[in-house]
Amino acid sequence: MLSACGGLQGDESYPERQRQNRYDPVPSGDERESIFGPGGIGIFGGDEETAKGSGGIGVNSFLWRATLDTLAFMPLASADPFGGVIITDWFQSPNQPDERFKLTVYILDRRLRADGIKVSVFRQERDASGVWQDVVTNPQTAVQVENAILTRARQLRIDATEAG
Repeated sequence: MLSACGGLQGDESYPERQRQNRYDPVPSGDERESIFGPGGIGIFGGDEETAKGSGGIGVNSFLWRATLDTLAFMPLASADPFGGVIITDWFQSPNQPDERFKLTVYILDRRLRADGIKVSVFRQERDASGVWQDVVTNPQTAVQVENAILTRARQLRIDATEAG
């Protein structure tokens, strides 16, 4: 126990009674931050994004509406307007009962742009035993669907501009 015989080497200064930087749970002015970003979340519109076609959803409303219009013949499995993802269920044409398609559409931007949309096409064919097998899809199929959606979105934007 030799260590108990040594002198005490401590800090003799006493802590301050008041903190220099106090926490304020309700900041005023420009100090207040939001977890949704500088503009908050605009679910009711009313800002400049509405004029650009966002319309209270997380993606361009013209692309969103055009996608739903273009894929109206296919059953929808999922539609997320805030994330900008539309997933269809398998669609089987009565003219080709041994082939079916499924699409996933990603709306990537709040602006109406050609690169603001991406389509993934999945195709299956039924083999002789009746089991569905994945087959390679022609890349032009996705491009054709993207072009159809963009054409419809442009028409919706023109209609909205002429109406208002």
